[in-house]
Amino acid sequence: MLCGGLTPERLYLVEGTPGSGKTTLALKFLMDGRAAGSKGLYITLSETVNELTAVAQSHGWTLDDIALYEMVAEDDFSADHEQSLLHPSEVELGETVRGIIELVEKTNPDRVVLDSLSELRLLAQNPLRYRRQILALKHFFARRKCTVLMLDDRTAEPGDLQLHSIAHGVISLEHLANDFGSERRRLRVIKMRGLKYHGGYHDFSIEKGGICVYPRLIAAEHHRVHSTEPVTTGLKELDALLGDGLFPGTNALLAGPAGVGKTTTAVRCMIAALERGQKAAYFLFDERLATLMIRSKALGMDLQPYIDDGSLQIRQIDPAELSPGQFAYAVRGAVEDNDASIVVIDSLNAYLHAMPSDNFLVLQMHELLSYLSQQGVISMMVLGQHGITGELRSDIDISYLADTVMMLRFFEAEGEIRKSISVIKTRTSDHERSIREFKIDRDGLTVGAPIRNFSAILSGSPVYTPSKGDLMPLSADDAEDRQS
Repeated sequence: MLCGGLTPERLYLVEGTPGSGKTTLALKFLMDGRAAGSKGLYITLSETVNELTAVAQSHGWTLDDIALYEMVAEDDFSADHEQSLLHPSEVELGETVRGIIELVEKTNPDRVVLDSLSELRLLAQNPLRYRRQILALKHFFARRKCTVLMLDDRTAEPGDLQLHSIAHGVISLEHLANDFGSERRRLRVIKMRGLKYHGGYHDFSIEKGGICVYPRLIAAEHHRVHSTEPVTTGLKELDALLGDGLFPGTNALLAGPAGVGKTTTAVRCMIAALERGQKAAYFLFDERLATLMIRSKALGMDLQPYIDDGSLQIRQIDPAELSPGQFAYAVRGAVEDNDASIVVIDSLNAYLHAMPSDNFLVLQMHELLSYLSQQGVISMMVLGQHGITGELRSDIDISYLADTVMMLRFFEAEGEIRKSISVIKTRTSDHERSIREFKIDRDGLTVGAPIRNFSAILSGSPVYTPSKGDLMPLSADDAEDRQS
């Protein structure tokens, strides 16, 4: 986000409501300095050393060689106490600031954290005095060549930007609660003098080991040279529908009602890539992983061998527990770390519910698809539509983002429910305009010859006029069922 990090020997403001992760970020800042050979000092006016130590232990950290000083109650003062102690509630602001200066002169640190400014604000009692004291601290730290993080919990009046004008840089942390699911954390660089940084909101989470930041995806920064030759889907009939197959750097949308075979079609295309020796990533939102594995194996498309040899990564995702930034970061990891050449998102309906609004969904998906395109990845998206017959609707229309749109439908013929597949558009080749029947059985996915006796397919209620030899023959199982 900062294109390299913070400018040293400057004062920075980290603001956020309680629980947003300020303390965790500050401790990691000091620990990183310790690893680089810098001395660290943590001055706390609100928390105790025991609380800070507990936070560090929860992440598996140790705060050895980092000086911790707390300004605590007078009862804790004794000659045996190892820390320097001040009593902020009964001294003037000037004395508190002088105490901070004395601590810095005594320890001579390279990195300093002051937690938190709300205590100093209360002691100041008026904005002018508060600003003057913060400016005094800023100039003092500059002379000492310290890099300083000042933490603030946003207890100031709304719109009070005095600290923003004083600090060299401002990082804002937000902690948002959703109506359902886990909370969402995000951060924004409001100001950073002399640095080019990535603006906007970036999701982050607090995990064991510290803060994990998921920078906002900017597709234009991730281009690489890739092949443009089409690849097969594993079915020559489906390749004929698509024109020449699937092209690297394009995305395909599979739309249709529940149970029509969207997931099976996507898995068939993915297995074709795996059989070519390529790698794949499957992001599963709707179905349970065990169900997908059992069903695929029953259809002659066993995924387990590819998982075992590392060529296939399947990640089952709970949309209520995942932020959009985390999902984009997971996709990037699959492409850049595991070299996946095909990515399947199943389905966009569940992804929609993981997003705060429809506008965010479209923007996030547009950037994600652009990124996959620049990486030369074939992406397949499953979109479930409401209804079985008649006019079918989806939660949101993103077909205009897709390079290829495949429409899967049910139709009735000779007293049976059958399935059809057609390609509405492709941007890469001249595709077949016909409609083909397909079936799913123990042999997997089979696509038939073009059916010429269809009408009203685009209305959502296809009408088929029977013609001898036009439909696919019944499978052995279906024939037995009909005879019985």
